[in-house]
Amino acid sequence: MSFSTDVRNELIKTEYENSCCKKSLLYGMALFSKSFSFAQIAFQTEHKNAARLFKQLLSELCNVKSDISVSPSGKSFSIVIDNPASCAKIMSYFGHTQDETSLRINHSNFVCQNCLGAFTAGAFLSVGSVSSPEKEYHMEFTVAYMNLSKSFVTLLQELELEPKTTTRKGYHIIYFKDSEAIEDCLYIMGASHSMFDMMNVKIVKEIRNSANRRANCETANIEKTVRAAYPQLEAIYKIKKKKGFKQLSAPLREMAEKRLENPDLSLSELAELFDPPLSRSGANHRLKRLMDIADSL
Repeated sequence: MSFSTDVRNELIKTEYENSCCKKSLLYGMALFSKSFSFAQIAFQTEHKNAARLFKQLLSELCNVKSDISVSPSGKSFSIVIDNPASCAKIMSYFGHTQDETSLRINHSNFVCQNCLGAFTAGAFLSVGSVSSPEKEYHMEFTVAYMNLSKSFVTLLQELELEPKTTTRKGYHIIYFKDSEAIEDCLYIMGASHSMFDMMNVKIVKEIRNSANRRANCETANIEKTVRAAYPQLEAIYKIKKKKGFKQLSAPLREMAEKRLENPDLSLSELAELFDPPLSRSGANHRLKRLMDIADSL
């Protein structure tokens, strides 16, 4: 199973407390689907569970019944709504009118602070993909319409993400190649488990690279460093996302930043980076404080 499929499965299983987030999720899936108009709404995917989710949300939120059709190869699943009344009901539900000349995101569909994340998750389920972090860092959204792609870039920027854009075979590609940006996007979409899996892979890769540069570094020491650094990095990342570093005291903020920058260093090596250097127990105390803060969030 690919990493991209793992992310999709996690997003499909996400449960939303607020109905507005469910609406935003469906909106993302529908708006970026193969067709989204008063004439036809067509969602196509290679993931059966994504098609089932689209069908369920259409029924639950729009009271529109639909069927899932399977391609002859059995590798593609489609839901096509071409009844004018049903199309009009769905388009109106999301605040779109027949007067619109091009597709753009209607921000009136977003009510709470989590709606943008749910919408981005819907867009990913429709047109997104992400490479395995074992091979490369790359996430992209393949958008058919120029104005819609520009509108989506603006929305991602509102989420403090900075995507890059290009074109490929007539499609507009919105992509990230920076590992931290991909981690941030996964977290915002609600795929936190996939985000931590990616962080874990990245830590192991960085430590292995570091080990290759140090001939005397043994496998046992690498594994020990990974086991120690991973929960620390997970806690620091949680603090960064939930409350930010500005609310930390200066010593804890410095420790958080240095640990993020140096995931492959042992506790003693990390302590030596400070000016003046910390003792090993002093560095350990600060990291434990950070983990306690993360646990309380």
